[in-house]
Amino acid sequence: MEGSLPLTTAAKGGGERRGVGRSSAHNSSSSSSSAKPSLLLAFLSCVACLYVAGRLWQDAENRTLLVNLLQKNSDQRPKVLTVDDKLMVLGCKDLEKRIAEAEMDLTLAKSQGYLRNQRKQDGSVDRKLLAVIGVYTGFGSRLKRNTFRGSWMPRGDNLKKLEEKGIVIRFVIGRSPNRGDSLDRGIDEENRQTKDFLILEGHEEAQEELPKKAKFFFSTAVQNWDAEFYVKVDDSIDLDLDGLIGLLESRRGQQSAYIGCMKSGDVIAEEGKQWYEPEWWKFGDQKSYFRHAASSLVILSKSLSEYIFVNSVSLKTYAHDDTSVGSWMMGLQATYIDDNRLCCSTNRQDKVCSMA
Repeated sequence: MEGSLPLTTAAKGGGERRGVGRSSAHNSSSSSSSAKPSLLLAFLSCVACLYVAGRLWQDAENRTLLVNLLQKNSDQRPKVLTVDDKLMVLGCKDLEKRIAEAEMDLTLAKSQGYLRNQRKQDGSVDRKLLAVIGVYTGFGSRLKRNTFRGSWMPRGDNLKKLEEKGIVIRFVIGRSPNRGDSLDRGIDEENRQTKDFLILEGHEEAQEELPKKAKFFFSTAVQNWDAEFYVKVDDSIDLDLDGLIGLLESRRGQQSAYIGCMKSGDVIAEEGKQWYEPEWWKFGDQKSYFRHAASSLVILSKSLSEYIFVNSVSLKTYAHDDTSVGSWMMGLQATYIDDNRLCCSTNRQDKVCSMA
């Protein structure tokens, strides 16, 4: 019995040691198992911190961008403007002022003689002419033109000599509705031979376009020649050229002169009748035209011709060229000169024109 006691004790000791070993291993396993969740939590915390920091950085950038955009928009927001301010913003007042200044400068330049074709290549300036006479003609009026060239109108060298004395005479015609056709080519060829045409490139030659032809003639003539007077003559009359020159000489230096055989006839309101006026209702209940020079022969001074040139775009035309010119003169300080010598249908001995 005594011999077995140590074994029991030893067994117990060994069992205790084994128990201690198992306890230590268990404790170590438990410690490693509890450390893994901690590392995972720490990793997730770091990721969460980085995400939150990134979002906060992005939100800060967005806020900065929004602040800048709001600042720009606030600078561009419309302010409370008066009517004058709005006109200034639109540029209307500035544009109106510049147009008015340009028109004043243009009128002043023209009044001082700065006209196209007035200066020669050597820099000298042509002397002022007495008159530019424009004889209205058409495509089918070659026989009339030849008759005029053989009677009161000089030709060739004599026409040049007359210009040296201060009188320019030209047949006035526009272009065919079919540009470049045989009508245009015929006029160009005739002009190469005679050199006595004023061709209105921007005007379409037609009976219904006669009122516009007056604007084109006076505007073109005043640009090409510097003269005291500009005369429109119908090709239905014969002219006493010396008598007309004498009449114009006596009026030299007279400003704003509107000269002709003045009349004031009835306005024809019935469509289909001769001299029908489509806008008859504008002339009042009595339907009478204002005072104007008859279309056969109309004389305008340089200042009035320049007015037509400067304002040609806005000038209103009526059914007839003489009433159209008369309407343009009504709003001006024009001097109306009624000269019976320019009434071509009268029987006066001293008249300067007669029906052809």
